[in-house]
Formats: sequence, structure tokens, C-alpha cells
Amino acid sequence: MTRTRPSPAAPLRIGTRGSPLALAQAHETRDRLMQAHDLPIEAFEISVIQTTGDRVQDRALREIGGKGLFTREIEQELLLSGIDIAVHSMKDMPVLQPQGLILDCYLPREDARDAFVSFQPGGIAAVPVGARIGTSSLRRGAQMRLRRPDVEIVEFRGNVQTRLRKLNAGVAHGTFLAMAGLIRLGRTDVPAVGLAVEEMLPAVAQGAIGIERRADDSRMAALLEPIHDRATAEQLAAERAFLATLDGSCETPIAGLADVTGGVLRLRGQILRPDGSEVLEDAASAPVADGAALGEDMARRLLARAGSGFFDWR
Repeated sequence: MTRTRPSPAAPLRIGTRGSPLALAQAHETRDRLMQAHDLPIEAFEISVIQTTGDRVQDRALREIGGKGLFTREIEQELLLSGIDIAVHSMKDMPVLQPQGLILDCYLPREDARDAFVSFQPGGIAAVPVGARIGTSSLRRGAQMRLRRPDVEIVEFRGNVQTRLRKLNAGVAHGTFLAMAGLIRLGRTDVPAVGLAVEEMLPAVAQGAIGIERRADDSRMAALLEPIHDRATAEQLAAERAFLATLDGSCETPIAGLADVTGGVLRLRGQILRPDGSEVLEDAASAPVADGAALGEDMARRLLARAGSGFFDWR
């Protein structure tokens, strides 16, 4: 079979954010393409693009625009042909892509769970009454308030190193990170406890890497096809349909996770009041081919139960 290769004179340009995790994800993408097509490292170029979410670190994401803050500038560069593909953390991705772009390649999903990070042992159950817990995620904040209404939630952003420094400085007793990020960075030194999904249902698409391309770029489509993971795509079809129907944003605490066994997809979904005073949950199964419809139906059931004003702060 004839392989489609980047020209040595024109390396394949991979667009990414510049954080250590984003770079690790871009390198994983590059390495999988190298192996799939027997290409040298010189056939690729990593292009770091700073996003609004990277530039503004002192304000909550919901205050500066919500979803899309970690993708917009990268997608603009892709549309302008400054890069050939863009690598994204799927939990950061809006459910709709700009016209002219398509997201149809996913790498194998890593551990989707959340991790509780603290220099004090015992996990969430051992958090002292009235302690401060740092997170910039409305979902995690609401889930923590639901379990521990006695704690104080404080705004907490930054990469792993920044968050550990804040914990050391006493800004908060603990915080949350994605297990997938810690694994991809090889950060076994971080004092993290993985949380069962029954304890904290993760964000939609957490742990998944998506690769975006121009919709009319058949050359990139052919290059990406061998590294596409079908199982991850099946899970995300249900989860992102669930999110899209709920009109999820950084102002709506939503959690969802799908798994596939023997051709059957099981989806768990959850919506919470931002203050953690109430949670609505659902779980259902369907054939894999009906995953998106399952996600949409579940979202509609939860919205009907929630009524108007559910996502408003009390």
C-alpha cells in the first residue's frame, strides 16, 4: 500500500498549546503518526500557539468566555493553514467546530477519573471542616459542595507545578486534577488519590485527545486514519451528544461518562446546581450505534426533571 507522507521540505505542522500536558499530547500524536507511517521525527514540527485561556490566569474561565478559551486561537491558525492539524484535550472542546474544520480522530482514552490532590493523607473524607478546596471547575466545585457543604471553594488555576506551589503555600488544603494528565506527564510524585466515578463522575470527554483538521484536507484524513481509536470515538459520541443537548458551558456543572462492553454502550450522566445543593443523575444503555441518540435522550430527561433555573446560583 502506498503511504501518504509529509514532504521532507514541508514538515507536518502540529498545533498545540504550550503547557507541559499539551506538549505531551502533541508528542504522543507525533509518535503515533511516526510509527503508523514509518516517518522520521524530522517530518514533523510542533507549533505552540498561546490561547486566551493560557494568557488570562487570574480570572475564572466563566468570566472570560467559557468553552473555547483553550482552542479558539489554535483553530484560527488551522483555518489559515498555519498548521496542518490541531491536538486538543477533548474536555476543553466546544461541541461544535468552526465551519471548515472537522474532529474525527481520537487517540486511545486514558484514565477518565478525577484525582484529589493534597499533601494531607486521607482523601476527601479526611478534609477538615471548613477547609479550602481549590478548583476552577464549576462541576468539581458543585460535586465537592454536594459531598462536603462545610468546605470553602476557592478559585484555583494553573498547571501541575503551579497548583502544587499553591498547596504548599497554604492557599488551599487540596485540589483536583485529571488522572489522565498525571499519567501522561509521568507525575507519580504528585500526592494524588484517584476518585471512583461513583464518588465523582468526571467531565464529558475527560482523558481523551482529539485531533482536528480542515474538513477538505483529504491528505490529513488519510494520515490520521490509522491512529484513530474507534472505542474512544464511540464513547465520545454519546458523551458529547449529552453535553450538546444540555448546552453545556463553563457555567453549567455537567458530568458524563460512557463505557462500551460487547457492543453495548452504557452512559452515566449528572447535572448539579452550581452551589451543590442538588444533583440529578441518570444511567442508561443502548447499542453502540445509538450512542448519540442515547446521550440526547438522557439530557432531555434530566432537563425535564430540572425545570427552569436549575443552573442558576441560589
